[in-house]
Formats: sequence, structure tokens, C-alpha cells
Amino acid sequence: MRISIIIPVYNGSQTIGRLAEELIKQVGNSYNLEIVLVNDCSPDNSRDACVEVQKRFPQHIKFYSLAKNVGEHNAVMAGLNKCTGDYAVIMDDDFQNPITEVIKLIRYIVERGFDVVYTYYEEKKHSRFRNLGSTFNDRVANVMLRKPRGLYLSSFKAINRFTIDKIISYTSPFPYVDGLILRTTCYIGKIKVEHVAREVGKSNYTLKKLVSLWSNMFINFSILPLRIMIVVGFLFAVGAFIVGLFVVYEKFTNPSLPLGYPSLVIAILMLSGIQLISIGVMGEYLGRMFLSQNKTPQYTIRESFE
Repeated sequence: MRISIIIPVYNGSQTIGRLAEELIKQVGNSYNLEIVLVNDCSPDNSRDACVEVQKRFPQHIKFYSLAKNVGEHNAVMAGLNKCTGDYAVIMDDDFQNPITEVIKLIRYIVERGFDVVYTYYEEKKHSRFRNLGSTFNDRVANVMLRKPRGLYLSSFKAINRFTIDKIISYTSPFPYVDGLILRTTCYIGKIKVEHVAREVGKSNYTLKKLVSLWSNMFINFSILPLRIMIVVGFLFAVGAFIVGLFVVYEKFTNPSLPLGYPSLVIAILMLSGIQLISIGVMGEYLGRMFLSQNKTPQYTIRESFE
């Protein structure tokens, strides 16, 4: 049985060599192991570190360096397209997931027969900001993607070949891997694993990346924003009708009542704001459709070492 381990690399020059070596020592003893490293145009010397470890273990490691930074999910898509395993494990390059937990995850998905197995932690060792962002993302996914409650969408997960093939059939430039998983299968398991503190460096999790992730979730995998716009528009139309009846009634019962200029300005500004937001949401949908039809790539591989 062939196992592929996909690792998107960004600012991981200090850890990726040792991580790959430990994976080969511990996982390679039990499985036909393939490690797929994808350098997401990292600003440090991650590229050189990946090339060095690939040359040491060419029978186990494939390395792809992207021409520009495209984000974690696009980099994972590059790895999934290049992997050949019966199962793929997706993990970060920061050593926060011990190698023993990788083996535990592989055994669990193989023995239980799930299409996908997510991991969850008793205590996450991420920064407070990342934990807050993950919690918010989890709540949003419950609504937008109809994610099963109690399922944590961890970046550390295992996927079988069937699911990999379905995921890589998606060619839009804005992938969200967890959204693709949830729309493909309901045979999803979860397993508790250990999570340790980051040894070196700091998290690459930023507000910009978080907003981009939410945007992909909102626009690419749900039409809920459009439905919300319809509901809000209907509610304001009903409210305007009721206010109109009230104004007519007030004018008939009290003809000397002065016209409400301030309230008119407030109403115009409020409705204008809602219209602009609605147009912006529709524009985002249309823009992404344009980029998809324009064949904007998910990623561009600049160098390959196989």
C-alpha cells in the first residue's frame, strides 16, 4: 500500500529537512512512502532546504516549487495532483503534529474504511489569534457548508484515493479543500491526536489569509450570500411599505406635520449601503466566474524534482 504525505512549505526552511527525514525513518518502515513537498514561493530558503532533502532521498521525495505564492489550499491541490498514493496525508511543515500521530492517522483510515479522516486536539498549541480564527471558521462552515457539528476541519487529515480523484477534478482558481471534501462524501471520520507547540518560527496564519479563506468558502461553495441578499431586500421592502402606510396615515390625521428630512436622508443612506453591498457580492461571484472561464491556474510549477 502506497502512502503519500503532502506538505505545503512556507517559511519552513528550519524544519522541513528534519521532518522529511523523520517521516522516512518512522513511516517508511511500514509503508511504501511518498513525500510530496510543495514550496509556495516561500521568502526564506525553503526551496534550497527542500532540494537538499530531495536529493538525499530521491526514492521517497518529490519536490515542486511554485512560481508565485498562491496560498495553502492551492499548494495542497498541487500536491494532490502530483501524488500517487492509495491514501494521502496532508500536514503542515512546522512539526506540531508528531510522527507517531501520522502513523496513528494512517492506520485509522485504513482500518475503518473512511474516505476522509480529520484530526482534532484536546488542546491546540496554536496562537490565540489562530485559535480564534479557527473557531469562527468552524461556526461559519456549519452554516455555509452544512458541516456536521462536532467535526473540526483540521489541516492535518488523511484522504483515500477515491476522494483525491474527485478533489483534483476541480479546476477553479479558488479551491477550498475542506469544501471539496464535504461536497464529495459523507463517509468522514475523526480521531483525537496530540498537538505540540511550534519549535521554531511563528505561525503563517494572518488576517489576510483568513479573509481569503472565508471568501473562498462564501463565494465558491455556497449561494447563501445571495439568498441572504434576497431576504434582506424583501424585509426592507416590507418595512418600507409599512412606513409608507404610516406616513400616509399621519399626513391625513395631521396635515400640518412637517416633512421628515433627516429620516429621509437616513433611509436613503441605509438603502444605498445595502444596495452597494449587494452589488459587491454579485460582482464577486461574477468576477470569480470570469477568472474561472479565463482559465486562471490554481498554481504554476516553476521547478520539479522527482
